[in-house]
Amino acid sequence: MERDRTGWSGVALDAAVALALLAIGLVGTAPAGLNEGVPTGRATYPLVAVAALALAVRRRWPLATLAVVTVAVTAYLVLGYPYGPILLSFLVAVYTVAAYRPVRTAALAGAGALVAVVTHVLVGTHPLGLIGLMPAAAWVVVPFAVGTTVRLVRENAARGRVDEARRLADAERLRVAREVHDVVGHGLAAIHMQAEIALHLLARKPEQAEAALTAISRTSKEALDELRVTLTVVRRDEVADERAPVPGLAQLPQLRERLAGAGVPVTVEVDGEPRALPMAVDLAAYRVVQEALTNVLRHAGPATATVRIRYAPDEVAVEVTDTGRGAAAGPARTSGSGLAGMRERVTALGGSFTAGPVPGGGFRVHATLPSGRVP
Repeated sequence: MERDRTGWSGVALDAAVALALLAIGLVGTAPAGLNEGVPTGRATYPLVAVAALALAVRRRWPLATLAVVTVAVTAYLVLGYPYGPILLSFLVAVYTVAAYRPVRTAALAGAGALVAVVTHVLVGTHPLGLIGLMPAAAWVVVPFAVGTTVRLVRENAARGRVDEARRLADAERLRVAREVHDVVGHGLAAIHMQAEIALHLLARKPEQAEAALTAISRTSKEALDELRVTLTVVRRDEVADERAPVPGLAQLPQLRERLAGAGVPVTVEVDGEPRALPMAVDLAAYRVVQEALTNVLRHAGPATATVRIRYAPDEVAVEVTDTGRGAAAGPARTSGSGLAGMRERVTALGGSFTAGPVPGGGFRVHATLPSGRVP
């Protein structure tokens, strides 16, 4: 379909262009004729007006506009009227087709306009012969080249916007996947360990098995609540529940209790004065601790863990060490997606991240995050 969707601002601009060219044509055609020694005639100004006013719909109907302008200009030149402002209308019409229509369509339309316009060189009132073909061809070739360049630039910019939107969407999906992995992975690891304890104690010590089942219930509820908060934050069209805060270092006591219920004693040490951190930094620090402790549950075997938080004037550092099997746990411990996710979180905020086995046994995860200087 030829019609182009142009808003009211575009329609107003095209109308202004048409009126401006009409004024230039009415004022400038007679002086152009005097300068060339070519008289004007009865049809001069009607043809000038038709060519100029057709441009009022140039972007809505580019091909139709070019056809009308070409007929008017060809008739004008064949009648032997002077080269004047009417050619500006022709240049704008050719440019518009090249800028707003596909290359093949624009090229065919431009070729037709060129054939029509150059007829005056051969059969007009004042034929110029073959020597006049080159200047006449330039009236089509130059605006066509400019219009094609503008269209290509516009299409490249549009593709760039699409690619950027796709990149942002991919980054958002990765962020959501990482959040869900951290929340669900930790919760399921803790529940699995607590279920193993409950099954082991059910026959011999049912009262302790009941405590493990209670811990499973509490852990699953906490994990579901945290997952709900995470998804609510991601779904920006809904209002987040203010009663369920975004996870942060302030929730380490609950995390420690959850791990203790799963059979992993966790010690938390704090160096420096705790303070409010930027939300992204607070969440990243908490996720590093959470994922590191989840790895302890999954890979370290019977072990204890120590979490150290150090508050410096312009950064916060978190470290998780355990007394488990370290590198002996296999490649899943040292090269899993959990470590990659932690590293991505930290480096995205401009921090540093290291992880590896500790000499003599155990594993260490350390991250430093910039938090802004305290005044």
